[in-house]
Amino acid sequence: MIYNLMIALITSFLITLVLCLVGIPVLKKIKAGQPVLGYVKEHASKNGTPTMGGIFFVISLVITYLLMGNYGRLSNVILVVTTSFSVVGFLDDFLKVKGRENLGLKAYQKIAFQFIIALFTGIFAFVYKITEVNIPFFNVSVDFGWWIIPFSMLVLISSTNAVNLTDGLDGLASSVTFCYLIFFLVLLLLQNSGYDLLMKSSEYFSISTIICVLIGGLIAFLIFNTHKASVFMGDTGSLSLGGFIGVTAILTKNALFLLVLGFSFVIAIISVIIQVLYFKKTKKRVFLMSPYHHHLQMKGLSESKIAYIYSLITCIIGVSLVISYL
Repeated sequence: MIYNLMIALITSFLITLVLCLVGIPVLKKIKAGQPVLGYVKEHASKNGTPTMGGIFFVISLVITYLLMGNYGRLSNVILVVTTSFSVVGFLDDFLKVKGRENLGLKAYQKIAFQFIIALFTGIFAFVYKITEVNIPFFNVSVDFGWWIIPFSMLVLISSTNAVNLTDGLDGLASSVTFCYLIFFLVLLLLQNSGYDLLMKSSEYFSISTIICVLIGGLIAFLIFNTHKASVFMGDTGSLSLGGFIGVTAILTKNALFLLVLGFSFVIAIISVIIQVLYFKKTKKRVFLMSPYHHHLQMKGLSESKIAYIYSLITCIIGVSLVISYL
């Protein structure tokens, strides 16, 4: 099993690496650069950096998963949901590049697409009786019944937007997601006992395989995405990553683990909500800038250091979760 997982990871790494080496010059040639807003002066030099780079690890995800042949009902749904969010993100990126401005899909259009995909996920979970939700740090679960549908929708829409907000610095979203997936995979393997027939070992192996595929893709992508990035993942990448971690958490009954292991993503979305609500009420700001990683940047921390801190926090939380299962 471990051997097959490593093959999946290495294959995805190589495919993504080749796609990046070939694709980034193409993106530059067609001038698929993202207009960068000037509210962070350190980002002025990033204007025109190729975007839509997430398409490289998404394509690798699809190709490698199909090549490995370790299909399962749940992993198939994960692939469909992830690629669906990627398409939404690609449309958004394409409109930004075409219009030469930082405006893509309208907010209501994005939410509408997310709502449809999230509704499909919630209904699937309910129909196939994936209604239990594990409680982090405790070996217990709660059955949500039909409430799993709105709960799944909330989780999936929140995760996609949280990762999208986190994708504001070079290598931040990709490195944090990489760390998240490593520990989520370990937790999944530790949990692989005592579940119903749907969650049998073959299903877990299929999900573990697709997780390893994405991990391999992110390792290769980080070569080009860390500071100073030669390519941005764009909404093509951030929405697909958010969709992936959201749907995987839901279908493995670990949706609440997103709040803990995905703490770095939670910081981004919570800081924005706090900033907006407080500003509307007082016309003052809690943070120098939101999401919180921009506040840290305004305080003088480098992009690399912020990405390192966020990833380290994710790893520390991951270790604590793993220990709770030993």
